[in-house]
Amino acid sequence: MPDPGLAGRLRQRAAELRLGPLGFARIGPSDHADVLKRWLARGHAAGMTWWMERTAKDSVDLRRRFPWARTAIVTAQPYLPYRGDRRAQGGLVPFVARYALGKDYHATLLGRLEALETFLKREAPGVESRAYVDTGAILERELAARAGLGWFGKNTNLIREGGPSWLLLGEILTSLDLEPSTPVGDHCGTCTACIDDCPTGAILEPYVVDSNRCISYLTIELKDRLPEGDAERLGDWVFGCDVCQEVCPWNDKADPVDDPAFLPGEALRRTDLADLLRLDEPAFEARFAGTPFERPGRRGMLRSGLAVAANTRDEAALHAAEALLDDADPVVRAEAAAALRRARGEG
Repeated sequence: MPDPGLAGRLRQRAAELRLGPLGFARIGPSDHADVLKRWLARGHAAGMTWWMERTAKDSVDLRRRFPWARTAIVTAQPYLPYRGDRRAQGGLVPFVARYALGKDYHATLLGRLEALETFLKREAPGVESRAYVDTGAILERELAARAGLGWFGKNTNLIREGGPSWLLLGEILTSLDLEPSTPVGDHCGTCTACIDDCPTGAILEPYVVDSNRCISYLTIELKDRLPEGDAERLGDWVFGCDVCQEVCPWNDKADPVDDPAFLPGEALRRTDLADLLRLDEPAFEARFAGTPFERPGRRGMLRSGLAVAANTRDEAALHAAEALLDDADPVVRAEAAAALRRARGEG
């Protein structure tokens, strides 16, 4: 029989580790398997389609890969680093989605979950477990919703009851049978703010996002040049996009965290857009090692930075772009030329 007090002790230990609230979800077949299948068939996963199709069967039934798994211990980690107009921030901060301003959250959250997993194994000897943070074939938002941590917003983000949606998700799959938490209902009501204000119209309808149009996909996951017309659609986002969360009424009263792991790093504070465009590969790696910017790398960050320089008519950044016309990276060279043409009104 499961220990009836274990859930409470896990929550207490999670608080000590500066993890967010915990919920518990029974592991079983996904309720959204058909939704995922239709979304993939329509091409909405963009360049991620191949991997997601390959792992879809494991995603919709975790027990295919983890036959021992019975319960997911799920956390929803708040991360909001500041309130107010992002454009009032300095350096690169206003151009970056808020979740990426601190250290790489994968490492931060996974380290805390692994510490909780160690505690779990002391409390329940012989338990099998596996911790994940945004990796592997796991439908994290569905697990979080089933664990009572919130509901799917129309922008597909998880929203906590009472707010906010500034949350990072992680989970420990375990062989224990823990009492599942009670899910909460959908509280988006008739609100369509996220759909109405999406800069690229990526939210096609409630709960459906087309990654091909999503600024987060274009600035982080896309490996090559920006498709025609997308450079202008980035607006002033170099990495990610927060618009659908900025306009969500559930976030109106969200309090910033005081957790140093999620606060803007010094490198971001002292690097402006022009500075970014001056970084060669070694300098980029030295400045942004251990941050989420390692995923798009110098190519992706400079590609988006050049688009933003043209969109915002940042003279210092455009001057720096001229030196990139001879860059060793062909994507950076091409985007520098395109940005300078647009800034000069040449198309």
